[in-house]
Amino acid sequence: MTSRDDEIEASSAPLIEHLIELRRRLIWSIAGFFIAFLICFYFAKPIFNLLVVPYQTATGWAGMTGKQVELIYTAPQEFFFTQVKIAAFGGFFLAFPLIASQIYKFVAPGLYRNERQAFVPYLVATPLLFLMGAALVYFFFTPMVMWFFLSMQQSGGSGEATIQLLPRVSEYLSLIMTLIFAFGLVFQLPVVATLLVRAGITSSKGLSSKRKYAIVLAFVAAAVLTPPDPMSQIGLAMPTILLYEISILAARMIEKKRAETAAEGEAQSEA
Repeated sequence: MTSRDDEIEASSAPLIEHLIELRRRLIWSIAGFFIAFLICFYFAKPIFNLLVVPYQTATGWAGMTGKQVELIYTAPQEFFFTQVKIAAFGGFFLAFPLIASQIYKFVAPGLYRNERQAFVPYLVATPLLFLMGAALVYFFFTPMVMWFFLSMQQSGGSGEATIQLLPRVSEYLSLIMTLIFAFGLVFQLPVVATLLVRAGITSSKGLSSKRKYAIVLAFVAAAVLTPPDPMSQIGLAMPTILLYEISILAARMIEKKRAETAAEGEAQSEA
């Protein structure tokens, strides 16, 4: 057997160990998601009622205080599959800490100590920023969008038809899930930007010079990720631009800290 064959044979055992470790982490993640899915499916109706609260808020803004909010489903299986979507969406939220920890435990052994210390804050910041985006959608943006849609109703009279908004449960859920996903994704912009700066792929100056392109892309992304109405698109584009500015500030802080660390290292080497 040649030395080349010996090298391949020596590397096969670690590879198998990594695959076994990956399988174990995947099993834990899938099991956690499945348990969370079952819990959310059991509480699917209360969760859906909770998601209807922004719609109720919008009816108050539209001067329909005291009116019972009504949603419908037009196919026998529609509400069942709506509950399945709720369970899947909520299950991922509940299982995310477990999934993130399994990813970290799989990756951490291959990282240096300082890299592990730099990686941990992103595990904390990612779900927190996503929750901030979801909270903005739940408490302000969805009521504003639903108020905009409710304002299009027609009361009838004088020969006009009565036109009322009766949302389908599946379409309402799709709307609010799309908004939560879009805002949660956009709120990850500071995380992505700081990671790119740490990796040396970009810099604060590079981000600043691309500001005008970022503004255009913010409106394009808003047009793709949100329903086709101006309220949704402007409401997503403006926070995106603000988060881009925050990303530039965070990049400058990272560069400043890096420069201070380099200066300390040079001072110690000279001493």
